[in-house]
Amino acid sequence: MITRRGFVLGGAAAGTLALSPSAAGQMPRPVDTLPADAPVRHLSLTAAEMDVPLLGADKPVTRHFCAYNGTPLMRLRAPRGTRLRVDFTNALPSATTVHWHGVRVPYLSDGVAPITQEPIPAGASFAYDVPLPDPGFYFFHPHCDETGQVGRGLVALLLVDDPAEAKVPFDLEHVIVVKDWRLGEDGQFMEMFTNEGASTAGTFGTVRATNGSVVPPRIEAPAHGDVRVRAIVADSTRVIDFGCDTEEAAILACDGQAIPPILLDTAPDGIWRMGPAQRLDVHVRMPGPGAEVKIYDYRTAEPYLLTTLVAVDKGRKKRPFKPLALPIAKEVPLPDLKRAQRLDFLVQTAAGAIAVAPPLPPDDPLAKALIESVCVGDKTFWAINRNSWGAGADLRLPPPLDTLKDGQSYILSIANVTKHPHPMHLHGHIFRVLSSSRKKMPQYLADTVLVEPNETVEIAFKATSGNWVFHCHILEHMDSGLMGWFRIA
Repeated sequence: MITRRGFVLGGAAAGTLALSPSAAGQMPRPVDTLPADAPVRHLSLTAAEMDVPLLGADKPVTRHFCAYNGTPLMRLRAPRGTRLRVDFTNALPSATTVHWHGVRVPYLSDGVAPITQEPIPAGASFAYDVPLPDPGFYFFHPHCDETGQVGRGLVALLLVDDPAEAKVPFDLEHVIVVKDWRLGEDGQFMEMFTNEGASTAGTFGTVRATNGSVVPPRIEAPAHGDVRVRAIVADSTRVIDFGCDTEEAAILACDGQAIPPILLDTAPDGIWRMGPAQRLDVHVRMPGPGAEVKIYDYRTAEPYLLTTLVAVDKGRKKRPFKPLALPIAKEVPLPDLKRAQRLDFLVQTAAGAIAVAPPLPPDDPLAKALIESVCVGDKTFWAINRNSWGAGADLRLPPPLDTLKDGQSYILSIANVTKHPHPMHLHGHIFRVLSSSRKKMPQYLADTVLVEPNETVEIAFKATSGNWVFHCHILEHMDSGLMGWFRIA
């Protein structure tokens, strides 16, 4: 058991930041993204360990699997415009939090210790306010001991439905969760964080799985019908090349945000590269009765089968393929590119990196905050602009990467000068991916962007008040330094 280090945040209590009047003026104001009279849905959420036969019914049961509400890879659906009032209980043996990935929540519900809340100790509870202003495909997971808890299964899907989407005539929705398991031959979890993996491409699972199963699912769909495939890389490490063996497939949304359809066959090499935390909505037209559509990860030497769609005769006739476009969300704040301020960030190894930003002033409410050792790794390997998130023996909260202005538009240039890919995620915002120095890409909205070795990617966003982290979603990279934060006020 890892020894928990003390958390220092003067006056912090009951899961909120208790501030003196003078200090409170330095904290950003939380922004509510829904009106006060929005419909409310109450959700009781518990994280706990359980036993799960991950290797199959005839194999040893895996102990210490982590799940929400006793349901592996739980799925939650709610209509756009709903406010979730979440009463969360931590029934795990160690501290945790809940982060609502991609959802524009008030920052005090973002689940990131120590800048938005304390870690929730074993046996304790916390109340989250989760407005759902945007339709799309999101998920939630811990942001403390993320490598260990997500590696053992603690992740759940959040599908936010737009009533306008009901008019789009799909015959079937099929969700693909790409998540590997790091198991020994006895079926038990192995160490999730390794120094060799954390300092390179990450520590990979030993067993590949789709939707939690080592057997790729086979799903029946109407012949000549239309299937909405929704894929997520919920893995801690793996980057995939999503593709399928039909030309009648089109990308409809990235990270849950609708785009004008793009034929998958016209993308580079006919695939869409996805890193951890990224999501994709794809329209697949089914072939004739008895035929199959196979969806693969083409990044491996031998393509790995993710799922098979089987065409079943339902009396449909063959017709020309025309992608079914999803309605474009209108609520997302879009950046003003003509007036945007430019910021440059370098993703690098920590070797020789020295923190160059000035420390927080002594009267800042986060000036004495320490990072819980249970929430991060014990080594530092990565940095952003020569600054690393606390890990190992140095658990001080680093100063912000920058202080930004609420409502101002920014263009971030993210240059990866390392030998490994980094899916970079910005909390609290949906940003526009503008360009890449290495490949042609359409502009699209997202919350995570994959930046490959020796690549520079530009993103743009309209800043929202709060303390928001910016990090790599290869979880060992994040836990070993590749995270920073912005203060926006």
